[in-house]
Amino acid sequence: MSHDGVGPRPSAVMRGALFLTAGALAVPFLAGCGSDDEVVNKPLAGQDIAPVSRNLVADGGTLKWAVDAVPETLNAFQADADAGTTRIAQAVLPSMFRLDADGRPVPNSAYLESAKVIATEPRQVVQYKLNQQAVWSDGREIGAADFLAQWRALSGKNSAYWTARNAGYDRIEKIERGANDLQVRVTFSRPYADWKSLFSPLYPKDVMGTPDAFNDGARRKLKVTAGPFTLGKVDTAAKDVVLTRNPRWWGQSAKLSEIVLHAVPRDKRAAALADGSVDVADLDPAEAQRIGLAAQGAANPLQGSGRTSVKKLRSWALAHGLGPGKDADRTELRKAISDYLGEQQALGGFDVRRSLEPAYTQLALNGSEGALADERVRRAVARALDRRQLARLVLTPLGLPAVPVGSHLALAGQADYADSSGALGEQDTKEAAALLGDAGWVAGGPVKEQKKPDKAAGSESDKSDKGDKSSKEDPSDGGKDGQYIVGEDDKSGGRGDGGDRRLAQESRHGGAPGAYAPKGTAAPAGPPAGPLAKDGKPLLLRFVLPTGPGSETLDAVAGRISAMLEKVGIRTTISKVSDDSYFKDHIASGDYDLALYSWPSSAFPATDARPIYAKPVPAADGSLNVEQNYTRVGTDQVDQLFDEAAATLDENEARSLIHKADSRIWAAAGSIPLFQRPQLVGVRRNIVNAGAFGFQTPVYEDMGFLEKGAKGPQSPEAGPKN
Repeated sequence: MSHDGVGPRPSAVMRGALFLTAGALAVPFLAGCGSDDEVVNKPLAGQDIAPVSRNLVADGGTLKWAVDAVPETLNAFQADADAGTTRIAQAVLPSMFRLDADGRPVPNSAYLESAKVIATEPRQVVQYKLNQQAVWSDGREIGAADFLAQWRALSGKNSAYWTARNAGYDRIEKIERGANDLQVRVTFSRPYADWKSLFSPLYPKDVMGTPDAFNDGARRKLKVTAGPFTLGKVDTAAKDVVLTRNPRWWGQSAKLSEIVLHAVPRDKRAAALADGSVDVADLDPAEAQRIGLAAQGAANPLQGSGRTSVKKLRSWALAHGLGPGKDADRTELRKAISDYLGEQQALGGFDVRRSLEPAYTQLALNGSEGALADERVRRAVARALDRRQLARLVLTPLGLPAVPVGSHLALAGQADYADSSGALGEQDTKEAAALLGDAGWVAGGPVKEQKKPDKAAGSESDKSDKGDKSSKEDPSDGGKDGQYIVGEDDKSGGRGDGGDRRLAQESRHGGAPGAYAPKGTAAPAGPPAGPLAKDGKPLLLRFVLPTGPGSETLDAVAGRISAMLEKVGIRTTISKVSDDSYFKDHIASGDYDLALYSWPSSAFPATDARPIYAKPVPAADGSLNVEQNYTRVGTDQVDQLFDEAAATLDENEARSLIHKADSRIWAAAGSIPLFQRPQLVGVRRNIVNAGAFGFQTPVYEDMGFLEKGAKGPQSPEAGPKN
């Protein structure tokens, strides 16, 4: 789970960085109902990696690649594994299957000759035929002993192994050698459709063989590997992980001598590219814009015959987002501008390669208690949203296709994708207002004086007296920094530029009122007569957002959503919290009403998506076990459909069950998918076969620098960088 970025699918850890039964509104099942402009099922945006054939890639060179942090562990099956862990595992460890450009699993021929189900009765049996050349870096063949050790570690039967998740491995009954050492037979105790998700990555038996080795042995080192690269060193002081070419690699030799993963904060990426610290970096839109401007050149306020005034220098600095404060003198301003212009000149040697991430941003509605515990109110929120407008807000300025996501369980191009949003319906402010009226929320009704706004629905911090203190402040009094009620004209706060508030104010001119209406009756058009109220309480939802680098996009989306909700009489309190506390203290603990965060897509939704949408169940200590379902909205039927899909070996039948589950998730309106996340990657112009990979697992051995004299897709200056 992420609000600003996600990595590729972790094969066995909990999905991401990152319910109560549906209410009284019965909704008929609508399988695969799409919009009028339904698109062919292919990725909305292709890869952008400057692809060239291997013979045009120079031999040698070091590629420096930005990551968020040096991974805490190199074991992808531990709870604190992150995107950096995944990237390292992809480069240095076996993977039986990898994802293609459409996000679909395909056999990895470097390790597999074949893998298939050879029996279904009385038990499902999968047979792997391994590539006879595949060996660990110590010379030992990859074989059944490694599969067996990984199953025993991840089966969940031995609590001494500190595993994050056991999905799939807990269904295995036994693993045995086949006709020879290169054949591995896996017998399942019960059918498992997502068997292709297993053993990717595959660790050597040395790592999986004992709890001590699993828990601690692979956190900072991997003595034995089996990929095109091997682990050179982990240097926490320099914030580097060094991967070196594997001399025992049996496939096509890696073009690069080294890949250095270097930790760089997201708001420092452009500067790191400019000073040569990194060659490749995922970027936020603002950083990507800098590279675009560098290609155009920038006017230099330090040049010219006249002496530029301090006022003009300060204005130029502010316009370009530079650091000197309002009291900076001429010397400080000139230095800041000079440094910026130097960086811009260096950034002229980079491209921004762009695609769409295999992840989507959603609006989460906490349905545990309060107004959003009523399915009609959740559905009203969803029907008030123009999801296409929100997609355009984020993606159109970046030159990417602005198509709303139609599924919780797959993305366009993936085999399981189907637009099931018809189970909830398109934007309709009149219908939204009617739903609110049916739920008893009356426009202009009496409101009792509220000393403090209600805590966000489902807040465990209410019970434990913990959480962000800003939630206890009255937002109409300004509260803590970054907390305000959208639409209150006479209050200051929030972003400071009035952008989100202006959107909310504009939204008052039109829309559907929230007057009470019998169920199914559309409310008349026109602005709300006033804030909606019920039992003396206003309909006021707390919208929690993170601060910090990359949050500007979420701010803009939240502002637009708040404006759309105000059209139907729903008011929102914007509450800004620190990045560090956003997930742990607010999303996971339920201290919010509305929130924006992202989930990665998966090629195996029956396995990976189930914890996200599973119905919460009471734990032995009286708390609620929500797994990863942070909206607390779920149904027994959705759980059953996931279970049936995971146990169905007929791919078409399993896909149909996934579509049914998705339709039910839409109807419950706990999570509203908005748009696929942009993938913006700054890349040194002469680097090829790298950049915005989209769905596909990177091919690390093909990355490198364009051969001198060769012409690539954009004819960059060629040659390796050492």
